[in-house]
Amino acid sequence: MMSDINLRIQGKAGRITLQRPEALNAMTYEMCLAIEKALIDWKYDPKVELIIIDAQGERAFCSGGDISDLYEEGNKKNYNYGKKFWDDEYRLNALIAKYPKPYIAFMQGFTMGGGVGISCHGSHRIVCETSKIAMPECSIGLIPDVGGSLLLSRAPNNLGYFLGLTGTQMNAADAIYTGFADSYIPKSEWPEVIKKLEQSGNNSILREHSQNSGKSQLAENREFFEAIFTSKDLPKIVEFLSKSEDQRALEALNKITKNCPIAMTYTIEMLSRLTPKSKIEDALDLEYRFTSRAQEHGSFQEGIRAAIIDKDRKPKWRFEIDEVPKEIINDFFKPVYDFN
Repeated sequence: MMSDINLRIQGKAGRITLQRPEALNAMTYEMCLAIEKALIDWKYDPKVELIIIDAQGERAFCSGGDISDLYEEGNKKNYNYGKKFWDDEYRLNALIAKYPKPYIAFMQGFTMGGGVGISCHGSHRIVCETSKIAMPECSIGLIPDVGGSLLLSRAPNNLGYFLGLTGTQMNAADAIYTGFADSYIPKSEWPEVIKKLEQSGNNSILREHSQNSGKSQLAENREFFEAIFTSKDLPKIVEFLSKSEDQRALEALNKITKNCPIAMTYTIEMLSRLTPKSKIEDALDLEYRFTSRAQEHGSFQEGIRAAIIDKDRKPKWRFEIDEVPKEIINDFFKPVYDFN
């Protein structure tokens, strides 16, 4: 496992480097626990003035959690494995969100799902020309989690609903506009910036290197998406998109109609329940209510099968978009765990 992640102190920085580039730096359960332990150890260590998390390879910072073990245990009906996995992962997400020292994430390439959880809750989130950030969980029968629901709920112009339901990838400018990132620094400058951070322990260096990220397409199209997702009813959203001849609507419709109806319906309600005053614990609580039940009572196993195992991309969801029983959604929302 230790070859998958490199934890060390360099200069004044606690350093976390993901080292699974061949697997797009997908995070294993063991990596999650190792990061948590290191952050706890460094929390009050006077030698560590800030945290830097980065990853090897050009294609991805972290493509998400490694869910192969989750699938295998789910097939054995060992649902407690998944509950423990998400419990521990969410505890790490909360730790990062409330960390008392600067937590600086360098996100090249793909940052998705679990990768968002270990980067986008940090105090300083750096993107570059290759960055592609997304929350595509609804495509595998899950919901935007790892605290990502809090970020989505805070995105302007109803864009959180659009991003959560479609799993659309954001480039650097989009990520900054929606609140998933803070600064754009060209990838070629990262080694120099990281070295300066290690030597000085001063995060103001980031401002010195930050550049304009360019135009955000999401910002330019914000009125369009705000109008579509004013409705918080999935069938009505689909109906609205179906009647439009706009290419943006057609692209969104194509993605939504492939995703899990139960997961999307829950996502809409979950984002609606989160307010500007909501904390990371509130978001993780609502997420855990779904994810802890997703294997036994949802479509998560089928979603993984279609996307990861058989790769036929033809999941057989339990319900059609206009047939999701309200009782099932209400059951998912029943309290399970208190993160406070």
